[in-house]
Amino acid sequence: MWKLEANAEYKRGVKKWPKKYRRELLAMHDNLDTLVGILNQGTPIEQIHCGFIHNEPRGVKAIDQRGAGKGVKQSRLYIFPDVNTRIVHLITIGDKDSQKTDVQYAAEFVDNLST
Repeated sequence: MWKLEANAEYKRGVKKWPKKYRRELLAMHDNLDTLVGILNQGTPIEQIHCGFIHNEPRGVKAIDQRGAGKGVKQSRLYIFPDVNTRIVHLITIGDKDSQKTDVQYAAEFVDNLST
């Protein structure tokens, strides 16, 4: 079974997530639950192709808000599914405005896991 592990940056981000974007937050977490369910069925991460998953550098995945309905803010939950430990690291959460910084932070997070 895969486990979820949330780091401090992710926890801060969720607490600070604007209440007006609650639908987006719920949709990202629903999509995360879907991904973890597929992983728990034994499907390798590289074989999972869902419309809400975006590949980022260093094996990071960005889960978007698809399923939240129309007129929602583009949002991303950045994760790293570590196949060796079977841990899905919840790294950070953001929107289009913070995307560049979020991707960079997530890549650095993964680099620091291996040191």
